[in-house]
Amino acid sequence: MMIRESFKLTVGLCLGLCLYSCQKNEVNSGDPLSSSAASTPRRLTASGLAEDYVPGQLLVKFKDGTPAQNKAAIFTKLKGKQKGKAHPKSIPGFEDAGEVDLIETASDPLAAIDAVKNAPEIDFIEPNYIYHTADVPNDPYYTDAQWNMQAGGYGCQASTAWNNHKTGAGNVYVGVIDQGYMYQHDDLKHNAGVNPGEIPGNGIDDDNNGYIDDVYGWNFYNNNATVYTGGDFHGTHVAGIIGAEGGNGIGVAGVVWNVKLLGAKFIEGNTGTAFSAALAIDYFIALKTRQKLNIVAICCSWEGNVSSKNLEAAVRRAGKAGILIVAAAGNSASNNDKTAVYPANYKTENVIAVASIGRNGNLSYFSNYGAKTVDIAAPGESIVSTYLNNSYAALSGTSMAAPHVAGAAALYAAAHPGASMKEIRAAIINAAIPTPSLSGKCITGGRLDISKF
Repeated sequence: MMIRESFKLTVGLCLGLCLYSCQKNEVNSGDPLSSSAASTPRRLTASGLAEDYVPGQLLVKFKDGTPAQNKAAIFTKLKGKQKGKAHPKSIPGFEDAGEVDLIETASDPLAAIDAVKNAPEIDFIEPNYIYHTADVPNDPYYTDAQWNMQAGGYGCQASTAWNNHKTGAGNVYVGVIDQGYMYQHDDLKHNAGVNPGEIPGNGIDDDNNGYIDDVYGWNFYNNNATVYTGGDFHGTHVAGIIGAEGGNGIGVAGVVWNVKLLGAKFIEGNTGTAFSAALAIDYFIALKTRQKLNIVAICCSWEGNVSSKNLEAAVRRAGKAGILIVAAAGNSASNNDKTAVYPANYKTENVIAVASIGRNGNLSYFSNYGAKTVDIAAPGESIVSTYLNNSYAALSGTSMAAPHVAGAAALYAAAHPGASMKEIRAAIINAAIPTPSLSGKCITGGRLDISKF
């Protein structure tokens, strides 16, 4: 029997620092949240769901050209001070993106917003909303039954693609915005991507992006280069579904055997802020635009019921840079057409929202759905993948479904060099296998099929 646990990765929606040109003293650690639910303020949305946010934090974007003294006056009204700053405008091609301030306030955030809501200097102001993971852990023991990759049945048909010599390419990258992932794992180490602009261990910011020794990515929670901290089971599991090395005679095989994974850790244990999630998206955008890495997709196996303008802006920037955002549809067994989940519900051309199915072909009991808002389903129950301490485990959730699709994007990109983001997305959507349990539950009415990639 599957046991559903309420592991929550609180990801407060913070507005990002620009990862590439901000000064080191501007880079914030992600403002870890209290693990106590009682300390997390909340209000109800129009749909009646709790809208959680970080106490004492606000995100503010001033209109371009706002004088410094006007900003200072707003800060005074907010009873706040700047805690962090995002500079997405420093990314090549996004010079008009502006800046976003993370404000620490002594007031209740909602009261503070009300005090300045009509100020003409403000483009937007919002609380630092909280997001959480979309996984449902079950049997934590190794098994060799990778039903999710098989031809026939209700797997993603990856084995057919592998038999046709479609196993990936080492010049295709996928970003994992999650916990960190164990890049030292025996099944992941050969697919661990690196930042080519950084020299390992020299204590210097070689590529001048504001981050020292960010070889395997960056830890946006603790503001350091340690992207795996020993307890990052969720991120490690997600990474293995995408790109555990295949054909090496050990463990499991990911959807794409040969790929480069890059980590952006914004979760430690149960907590992390979405301020860091937005930063992480910009980090990958800049790696693509500055370092020319072929980043085709970012896997976002987390969810929240509140939209952030700052996070949406980062998602849109990723789309302009040609990067897919593959997002978990959520684990509330609810209809996303009626009750939105983010980032899955952002109406941008680069988002693919993914529901979960089980080995019997049924929509998973926990999975969200949406005839107008969820794109496709993929295997998400009892998925065996890489785990802590060089081990393997089975987990369930739309967190497990999304990385199948992120891996599919990498597999297609490897088999079709030069394919655009739109072409990759269309290939995934158009190849969906019609599935009875998904009729009227997602846009395609079908599940992931990569057999013809």
